[in-house]
Amino acid sequence: MDRNSIFGLLIIGAILIGYTYLTKPSEEEIKAINTRDSIARVDRLHNEEVEAARLEGLKAQYAEVKEDTVAMKESYGAFAGAVNQQEEFITLENKFVKINLSTKGGRISNVQLKKFQTHDSLPLLLWAEKNSKFGLTFYSENKPMNTQDLFFVEANGADAVDATSSEKGVSMRLMVGDDKYIEYKYTLAPDSYMVDFTVNLVGMQDVISRNSNFVTFNWQEDIPGQEKGRKFENQYTALYYKFFEDAVESLSAAGEKEEDLATKVKWIGFKQQFFSSVLIADEAFKGVKLKSSTMDETSRVLKNFSAEISLPYQGNKIETYPMQFYFGPNKFKTLRKYGKDIQLESMVNLGWGIFGWINRYFVIEIFNFLERFISNYGIIILILTIIIKLLLAPLTYKSYMSTAKMKVLKPQIDAINEKIPKDKAMERQQATMALYKKAGVNPMGGCLPMLVQFPFLIALFRFFPASFELRQQSFLWAKDLSSYDSIMTLPWNIPWYGDHVSLFCLLMAGTNLVYTSMNGQMQSSQQMPGMKYMMYLMPVMFLGWFNNYASGLSYYYFIATLFTVLQTIAIRKFMVDDDKVLAMLEANKKKPVKKSKFQQRLEEAAKQRGKK
Repeated sequence: MDRNSIFGLLIIGAILIGYTYLTKPSEEEIKAINTRDSIARVDRLHNEEVEAARLEGLKAQYAEVKEDTVAMKESYGAFAGAVNQQEEFITLENKFVKINLSTKGGRISNVQLKKFQTHDSLPLLLWAEKNSKFGLTFYSENKPMNTQDLFFVEANGADAVDATSSEKGVSMRLMVGDDKYIEYKYTLAPDSYMVDFTVNLVGMQDVISRNSNFVTFNWQEDIPGQEKGRKFENQYTALYYKFFEDAVESLSAAGEKEEDLATKVKWIGFKQQFFSSVLIADEAFKGVKLKSSTMDETSRVLKNFSAEISLPYQGNKIETYPMQFYFGPNKFKTLRKYGKDIQLESMVNLGWGIFGWINRYFVIEIFNFLERFISNYGIIILILTIIIKLLLAPLTYKSYMSTAKMKVLKPQIDAINEKIPKDKAMERQQATMALYKKAGVNPMGGCLPMLVQFPFLIALFRFFPASFELRQQSFLWAKDLSSYDSIMTLPWNIPWYGDHVSLFCLLMAGTNLVYTSMNGQMQSSQQMPGMKYMMYLMPVMFLGWFNNYASGLSYYYFIATLFTVLQTIAIRKFMVDDDKVLAMLEANKKKPVKKSKFQQRLEEAAKQRGKK
């Protein structure tokens, strides 16, 4: 090594020694470094402890999951893989209905009728998932199972199915194995309120026990209020059912009622006032338990309906139960369209016997005809009323004539009453009847025309509250002809009357008072004491009876009574003259009294007995 190299190395060494001396940390810096090292060591030890704890926690969690899995396997058996999953929803809809299906239970969670709203302009839901049941119950490995607690999958992976233009379906499957599942298949056609619903049990012969040879389909729903008047709506909300090839029946609309039906049932309907959910069997249900409960008045729910339906189970590789749901309005024509052969339209309560016939074959036909040309239902009711009153006009005239005859004979009857004392009531009655007979007057002549008109009054009493066409149709001050009209809300609820004032009800009561007054002037002396005041009491009673009823009904009765008043005035002024009526009766007295053959036989028999 030469001198220059040695000199270079010495310079480099001096630089390193100088740099080391100059960059040497102070005692404070050394202490800080030592502190940081200590903290780092503590953090490292803490992290090691946390990681160890995390690992222990994972081990415990794994052990817990393992225990839960074992417990779940023990509780759910073959269905253990269908619990504790994320709930998802699939929609199936067309122009009329929107059905939400839930993967939890594979069930219908709610049904919306897209063309209708509640009275307060909210979407109209026939049912909601809360407090409802929908699914199968059965035994598997000696354990009770309920599909409502288990999770299904949509077979095609869809989350929305639109059946607006063509028939579409959703297949919800509760998987047990590759070829083992319970399937709920929902199929919806365009422009339809009817949903095909099929339950398929595929490969379940070794999973579902055959202890009772049945699986049970449970359907239970809370029925929400949709209309303005709760009390009135409640009266028309009931659980209906039809026996196979037999009549349609219903559970009582009030209180709590149960029925255990051993005979075959064709369909079960959860009927609201204007909408229904109906489950229809392809053939018939064999073994049905029904229950209806009325909810407290403070609840938004009107009633709770439930049905337990036994489905026969033979343990075959494939078991199929085809059914249908009707979700739609209680419109008579619509229900006949979807279920004429099975009497779905019987859920529209039009009255029994002759009252129902009048509504079905006369009132509804006229109403539907007028609908084609007139959109205002208040005008339709007016025209319908005029048609009915004109058809009954001859009977009205005959009734008035009978009353007029009794009126002109009143002075002669008063003379008889003055001549014969009160204690000889039988003699007085015989003399009065002899006068009627000679004058050719039938004291009951005015009753028959009234009896003929009576079925129309009762039929229309049933028609208007059940008429879907009037729902949410306004006329004048009435916003909804299917519910009460209110021109004033009272600060308190008056028993028997209510908390509002219905103007149509007031008008109806007023015209009835006028008509009662006119009738009172025509009554004969044979009127029972106190009857006059009872007649005036009836229009006042109407105020309480009809204040909460459909305003369309009060409007009809108002127009009908007003028309009758005008008819009576016209008959009295232009068609019937009391002097001419009296002259006709006096002429009748001079004619020989015609005796019926029956009366002649009685008189002949009396003569024969007298000879003996």
